[in-house]
Amino acid sequence: MQTTGLTIVRPEEGTKVNLGGMGVHFKIWGYHTGGRLAIVEHPIEPGRLVPPHVHAMEDELSYVLEGRVGVRVGDEIAEVEQGAYIYKPCNVPHTFWNPGKEPARLLEIICPAGFENYFAEIAQLFERGGKPGGPEHEAIAARYHESHFMDWVSELKGRFGLKLLGEP
Repeated sequence: MQTTGLTIVRPEEGTKVNLGGMGVHFKIWGYHTGGRLAIVEHPIEPGRLVPPHVHAMEDELSYVLEGRVGVRVGDEIAEVEQGAYIYKPCNVPHTFWNPGKEPARLLEIICPAGFENYFAEIAQLFERGGKPGGPEHEAIAARYHESHFMDWVSELKGRFGLKLLGEP
């Protein structure tokens, strides 16, 4: 059900979870927008790499609120600064990371909504001791039409000195 009135989420409001080097700060849920979009913030620790993945249902638009963010979408790699926008289209492999020594933070618009629930589910899994990339994680990802692949990981880790989410 869509919210029919004014929705305000102040800077520190909203649920926060940690995914082992990247957080999710839930701001606007799909139920606020009738499923049209959702918004989360991602604080990212220095040197953290999000596992490469593909969404079969959602486009994502990121806005860099703080720091610098590296991104690979398909075969293109870029590093962008605060104030930059990054579009990650549906059905195109992508990943992103914090290449700097300072924290970074993204505002992520997910369209259509629904994928924000994936973050809530995997945060609970990781709290229970589940591991990123483990069978339970992959089962949750499959329910949200997301698939992970590790083809880019060793090259990106070596090139930029990164650690995957959840790695010590």
